[in-house]
Amino acid sequence: MQFPTTAHFIYIPAVLVLGIVLGFIFGSRATRESYRLEQQRTEERARRKAERAAAGPRADAPPE
Repeated sequence: MQFPTTAHFIYIPAVLVLGIVLGFIFGSRATRESYRLEQQRTEERARRKAERAAAGPRADAPPE
């Protein structure tokens, strides 16, 4: 039986740690971008709702 070389004990954990670090960086970046887009959508909805409320009742709206 042949044992792995010493390089494997350095290379494999190094690649594993590199993958974890890159995953954390790219994942946090994607999460921040998703949160920012959701904020923009919420602000846009609120702005449109305020514009509709300021415009008053529509002429073609049924009477209440």
